[in-house]
Amino acid sequence: MAITVTSIGIIRTPFTDIDGMPIQPSGAIDVPGRLVMDEPYEAGLCDLDGFSHLILLYHFHLSKGYSLMVTPFLDTVQRGLFSTRAPRRPNPIGLSIVRLDRIDGRTLHVLDVDVVDKTPLLDIKPYVPAFDVRSDARAGWLERSLGRSTSLKSDQRFREKE
Repeated sequence: MAITVTSIGIIRTPFTDIDGMPIQPSGAIDVPGRLVMDEPYEAGLCDLDGFSHLILLYHFHLSKGYSLMVTPFLDTVQRGLFSTRAPRRPNPIGLSIVRLDRIDGRTLHVLDVDVVDKTPLLDIKPYVPAFDVRSDARAGWLERSLGRSTSLKSDQRFREKE
């Protein structure tokens, strides 16, 4: 089944290349970014200013191809793709939770952004602790590596193979 998705704006960040970027928002604390909405979607920002955090869905536009087994940033052994957050996926869709700083017209100023500059934005959803926090959640194989997510940076491993 074919699915068509349309960008609603662009994510602007200080990261012009994927090498050296934080691998998760927890490694990008206070890194500023902007969500520049396309004009037809500006009215959809109404009432968003009362939320402290946003869930961003975006297109990994630099990602080409995928493997079902990958060596993720937080491990040294291969893992099943769907047990990771690797960017090279059958449907290259990313997800980040960022802090909303302020809204100026159709520009949202955010913090804790871990996305490469000029990434197409697909959707914004408000983060709602009562809906989104699961106190009984487990992190599988990642539980022993979570502390490293704040300091580990992206490298060449998910670039398209030449």
